[in-house]
Amino acid sequence: MRKLLTTAGLAASALATGVLLASPAAAASADSSFEVYFPGNKPESLYHVTNTATAAGGKITAKSVVSWQILVDQVIDNSKRFTSFKITTRLESRPGKDSADVVETAKTCDLTKLVNDEYTWFEITPANTCTAPSMTYDGEVWWSSDSTVVYDIEADGKGAVTKELQGSPLVHG
Repeated sequence: MRKLLTTAGLAASALATGVLLASPAAAASADSSFEVYFPGNKPESLYHVTNTATAAGGKITAKSVVSWQILVDQVIDNSKRFTSFKITTRLESRPGKDSADVVETAKTCDLTKLVNDEYTWFEITPANTCTAPSMTYDGEVWWSSDSTVVYDIEADGKGAVTKELQGSPLVHG
C-alpha cells in the first residue's frame, strides 16, 4: 500500500510540475479606427483594425483584423476607391517592459481588391486577417502585436497615406 501511495504521490507531483511549466494561453488586443474621405461622390468610410498578440501552445502570434463600413447610406459613385491598401502586421518583443520594441517577424497583406470590392466588411476571415509568422514563446520577454496601414486613394493626387495603428498591450509571463 505504501508503494502505491508513493507512486501516486510522485505521479501527482510530476503532473503538477508539468502544469506549472506549461506556457499559459494569453491574448492581448487593441483597436484603432480611422476615416477615409474620397474625392467626388465616393462614400466616406470608417476602417477598424484589431491588433492581437496571442501566446498559446508554446508559440506567440501577432495578427491584425481589418473591418470597414461606409458612413453614408447612399452610394453615388461606385468607381474604384483605392489604387493600393496594404497592412503590415508585426510581432514585436522587448527584453524589459520599458525597453524599445524589436520587430521579430512581419507580414504585409494586400487588401486592395477586397476593400475596393466590398463597401462594408465585418466578418473575421482569412481574407481580412493579416498574421505575422509565429515564434517560440519566451515568458521572460514582453511581446506585442503592432501594425501599419498604407493606402493610396484613387485619383486624389496626394500619394500614399500611412496610418500607424495602436499596438496590443504587452503579453508577458
